[in-house]
Amino acid sequence: MSRTRTGRRIRTASRPGDAGAGKGPSRRAFLRGSLSAAGLLLAGVPRGWVGGAWAGDGPETPQVRIGIIALTDCSSIVMAHELGLFKKHGIESTVSKEASWAVIRDRLSLGENQATHMLYGMPYASTLGLLGSPKRPMVIPFCLSRNGQAITLDKGLLEKGVKTAQDLKPVADEAKKNGEPLTFAMTFPPGTHAMWIRYWLGAGGIDPDKDVTLLTIPPPQMVANMKVGKMNGFCVGEPWNARAVADGIGYTAITTQQIWPDHPEKVFGLTAEFAEKNPKTVKALLRALTESSQYIDKMENRPHVAEVVSRPQYINVAPEIILGRLQGDYVYGDGRTGHEDLYMRFHDRQANFPWKSHGLWWLSQFRRWGMIGEGVDYASVAASVNRTDLYREVAREMSVSLPEADVKKEKLFDGVEFDPADPEGYARSFAIGSVA
Repeated sequence: MSRTRTGRRIRTASRPGDAGAGKGPSRRAFLRGSLSAAGLLLAGVPRGWVGGAWAGDGPETPQVRIGIIALTDCSSIVMAHELGLFKKHGIESTVSKEASWAVIRDRLSLGENQATHMLYGMPYASTLGLLGSPKRPMVIPFCLSRNGQAITLDKGLLEKGVKTAQDLKPVADEAKKNGEPLTFAMTFPPGTHAMWIRYWLGAGGIDPDKDVTLLTIPPPQMVANMKVGKMNGFCVGEPWNARAVADGIGYTAITTQQIWPDHPEKVFGLTAEFAEKNPKTVKALLRALTESSQYIDKMENRPHVAEVVSRPQYINVAPEIILGRLQGDYVYGDGRTGHEDLYMRFHDRQANFPWKSHGLWWLSQFRRWGMIGEGVDYASVAASVNRTDLYREVAREMSVSLPEADVKKEKLFDGVEFDPADPEGYARSFAIGSVA
């Protein structure tokens, strides 16, 4: 370093013999060399690698709030959270118990929840803007469960010999004639429980829109409302049917797996916008849910599942109220007991696959009951909602078996076959319905 006449300092190169000579390169030269060496070391590393992590490989939205209703079939979500499976796949999950299915829909639609436990049929109603649902396209990339719901009747009907929908018809006709039609409850107009009770009543010759009164009541409130005499029966998920039997106020007339063996039930719902913008997040969620569902379907794990989901922040009942039917063991409340092989499934028998034909069946029932008009593009709507492509990608990566096709024929307990190639013809084939 030397000075000009004005006293300004200038930097000069070191010469042999200068102070500091022989002590190695200058700081700038050292940094320049170090950076060059680092560049050589990283030259063969793919873009995206940052200090031991792969930038951009994790979920786009790592914090996900997931809605549930207090039902046994929320178990895949709850166990994925409690077992740390969401966290394993990069998701910081919050499970939010909601008061009703309308709240579930609205919180998802508004973005307050990013994903949710949902009734089959709800994403269709929102996508089409049906029955008061704000129009918001939604998708089903994953089915949470099969089977495990029931129709419970008040003990007063058992005293009148009602065991089937056919037995119920003369009782319903008499009540209607007297100006006091029987009252039944379901949980949401376009949802599963509405479709099961409508189908069951219709098969018995009872028009659910003309011969009885249908109410909408949130699942946890079913038993309390039956206790005070506000309804003659309801259709809901477990554990509320088992709770009605345990409390001595009702009996299970039929389980939904008896109506439709291995029927689809709850789904994992997302808005179409969220799914499009967050593909890595969706895949992470589906991986966690798959692992959780596999855990639940190992029967030795079901006592643990019942204990966890029974907690106050989830279902808030005694674990034994959940466990029996979760294991397929039924006390029906009318003197019958037995084991049903088609108890609630969460993964086995391709339970998670979002069959497009199931969506077509739902649309056919919307059509049957006058919820949608003529001219609906069944195939297009089902393809937009039931995202088999999203599920197939994750399932292949996880070596989960997949069906070859996205559709299949179905047959319910009345023997009427559903052909997904002709949902309109199916909707029009029933003697009881409201096809315009």
